[in-house]
Amino acid sequence: MPQVAFDKLRALAIGSQALGLTLIIALETWLKDAARPWQGAVLAAMLSTALAIALVRLYRRNLSRKRWAERVEDDRDA
Repeated sequence: MPQVAFDKLRALAIGSQALGLTLIIALETWLKDAARPWQGAVLAAMLSTALAIALVRLYRRNLSRKRWAERVEDDRDA
């Protein structure tokens, strides 16, 4: 399976983590100690986004493997 030059999911993962980190730092700067609950919410959103992206990547990888196996099996039958 050839590697794609630009992986949209990887870019989305990096962008969401960078945005989350920036938002956590900005909240600390603006709200001081009152930022703690908001930082927790941002961290939870970051983790759930990372989990969702990981599940999509796993699904796509398994689908690709399944299609590849079907092609190999069809080639053997032909």
